[in-house]
This record gives sequence, structure tokens and C-alpha cells, in this order.
Amino acid sequence: MAHRFPEGFFDRADAGVDRDFYSWPRLVTHIDDGAIAAVGALYDELAIDGDVLDLMSSWVSHFRQPPACLITLGMNVAELAANGQAVAGVVHDLNAQPALPFRSESFDAVVCCVSVDYLVRPVEVFRDVERVLRPNGVFVCTFSNRCFPTKAIRGWLASTDEQHCAIVAEYFRSAGRFSEPVVARRTPPGHRGDPLFAVWSRSVDSPA
Repeated sequence: MAHRFPEGFFDRADAGVDRDFYSWPRLVTHIDDGAIAAVGALYDELAIDGDVLDLMSSWVSHFRQPPACLITLGMNVAELAANGQAVAGVVHDLNAQPALPFRSESFDAVVCCVSVDYLVRPVEVFRDVERVLRPNGVFVCTFSNRCFPTKAIRGWLASTDEQHCAIVAEYFRSAGRFSEPVVARRTPPGHRGDPLFAVWSRSVDSPA
């Protein structure tokens, strides 16, 4: 990973312990209604259902119809408990421990909405997402141009929207065992609200 991203790329203005920053619940949405609708439309288009993990989740997961079994993983127990679409929530800090607390091939899909910019060890996380996905399972990252600037990595803050898409696509490529990522702007041209971008890819069979 070091040769793909410059030194300091994953530094943050606030390098403090994340569990302290997320210790109190924020029961708000971080993108507007148009961007939220674009997330739900993409989940429908990709037919995400079955056993699904919502990574770096909160009190809302933006599915129009919840999947059969939605597990949320996030930083605040009150936010996760308030998520009415989930059957269970797991408190876990991916920046402290990128390994996911699930068995291999546990999920049909993994989603991550407006949070990928906070990962300081993203390739490790993406690699473990591939581990917990079933063959041909999809991992979908959606993001806008909003963030907590003190917690977002410096490389993200210094990049354009288009470069954000390229960064996330490179995470997939660096993790390995993912198909070539798809990159798309999901809000239409001329959209006056929050833009919504998405990068997604599918797990592929491990080499024999």
C-alpha cells in the first residue's frame, strides 16, 4: 500500500481515539434526501438482499426495503440500537482493528455509506470484507462531499470528487480478489443538492 499512496495520506487532524469522538450518539443524516434516495436506488438496482453487513453504520441504513438479515457495525451502541432495519448491531472500531468479527463467507453483500473517508487502514479493511463475502458478493461504497474534517484522512480532504472515486477504486484493486470496480455518480448532472458517488465491486473466487 505504501507505494500507492504518499506518506501522510492516511493521517488525520484529530488522531485521538475514535471511540471518544463517537461516544455520544448523532441521530442525524449526513446527506440530504436526494442523495439518500440515490443510495436506496442503487441498493435496489444491485438487488442487495440476503445476509447483508452495513459497515461503519449508524441509526439508518438507507435501504428502501430492508434485506432479509441486516447486521450493522459501527462505533456507537445507541445509534446501532436505533436502526430499525437491522436485526443486530456490533460495536467495532475498524481503525483500531481492521479485521471484522465475522466468519468467512458470512454475507451476500456489504455496504458502506458516507464513511469510507474515515478509514486509516482501508486496504486491510477491504481485504477482510472480501473474506467475509460469499463468492460474487458485492461491496458497495457510497459517499458525498460531506465529512467530519478532523476525522477524515488528509488524502481525502486534499482530493476532488473525481479523485475520491479513484481512491476508493484503488482500495479495491489493492485489496485483491475483487472484480474491476465500477465507478458512478448516482445523482444526475445539474443536481443542486449533495452529490452521491458510488464505487462497487464483487468478490471473486480465491485462487486454487
